[in-house]
Amino acid sequence: MSKLTASLSKALLVGTCSLGLAVTAGAATATAPSSAALTKSAPIFLGDGGEYPFSSAVRVGDTLYMSGQIGFKDGNLVAGGIKAETKQALDNINGVLLQYGYQKSDLVKCMAMLTDMDDFNDFNEVYKTELAKPYPVRSAFGVADLAANASVEIECTAAK
Repeated sequence: MSKLTASLSKALLVGTCSLGLAVTAGAATATAPSSAALTKSAPIFLGDGGEYPFSSAVRVGDTLYMSGQIGFKDGNLVAGGIKAETKQALDNINGVLLQYGYQKSDLVKCMAMLTDMDDFNDFNEVYKTELAKPYPVRSAFGVADLAANASVEIECTAAK
């Protein structure tokens, strides 16, 4: 099977699973399935012990939903602008993936938020060097501000 076919199959599987979870969640209130059925798809909140009110990731089945990452290293925003911040944000995403048993090739969707859309080409230049084809599906948005005065924040979802 080609990489494109495998990626499309993975994306279709993720979409189908999401629909199945929605149907299962609706059915759970009506039919009260056994706790074993709920446990398999129940969310697992990971890394929720920090000072901010969010988890670093939530796993539902084999899908890992990650919080957005900015170019923080050692508690500070890296110097060097959009390219350095993009590289560090993607390194941080890779760290979360590895921490929970995933890898970059498991990424299926990413969302990028940039404070200056004029940085889009520089962002893409780094993104292409850090991730391999077939790339995850992606959205990019221009935003007014980001936490810690970051230039970019990247949020991703991975599935096995």
